[in-house]
Order: sequence, then structure tokens, then C-alpha cells
Amino acid sequence: MTYAIIETGGKQVRVEPGRFYDVESLPVDQDEKLTIEKVLLVQHDGNVHIGQPLVAGAIIEGTIVRHFRDRKVIVYKMRPKKKTRKKRGHRQEVTRLMIDSITLNGEVLASREQSESPTSEPQAATAE
Repeated sequence: MTYAIIETGGKQVRVEPGRFYDVESLPVDQDEKLTIEKVLLVQHDGNVHIGQPLVAGAIIEGTIVRHFRDRKVIVYKMRPKKKTRKKRGHRQEVTRLMIDSITLNGEVLASREQSESPTSEPQAATAE
């Protein structure tokens, strides 16, 4: 199992190839490729590469799936016995990112094609 920890939007996210993640809004158009070089850790078959602060030569490639707004967060402020109430909502802009591959020093450690299990097709019976 290969995974990496990246930094995006001021947060650290553990990512694996073939999965999508909702991160802070990125200024990239939909269906475009994205390269992330802020990689803090890479783990591949028991070998752990820890950056100080970043792993040299580590690249995460992904595709922007879509942009959307997250669920609404309600902020309700009330002062008791004063008849003052404030109810406000907030929806954060979010980007859905599909991780395509994890690369370390030019070698692809894991990719989306490797992580997906191949579907077995039924073989037709041969008539003799």
C-alpha cells in the first residue's frame, strides 16, 4: 500500500492513488492535470521517506474532478435576556481532486491504473 501526505490549502492530507479528496478551492479549471510538489511523507512497501520539511523529488499528480460548495455551517449567536440573536451560514468553496500517481525521484511508485482491480471478462466456450 502506497500513500503520501501532502500539504494543500494550509492542511495536511493523506492521499492514495485512485481515490478522490475534497480540498480547499484550487485555481485550476475542471478536468485539468495538477502537480503537487509539497509532499511531506511518502510510504511505499514499508519504506518511509520523511521530508525535512519536504521530500526531495516527490511529485503527486492528480486531476481536478469538479468545483463545488461544501455543506452549510450554521453559526448562531445569542445573548440571553438581551433579545439579540444572530444566525449566519457559511458554505466553503471546495475542489474535488482525484489522485493519479505518486512519483519519487522519477520512478512511479503507484498509479491509479495499478490500484484499480482489473475486471475479469467471461470467456466464451469453444465448440468442438
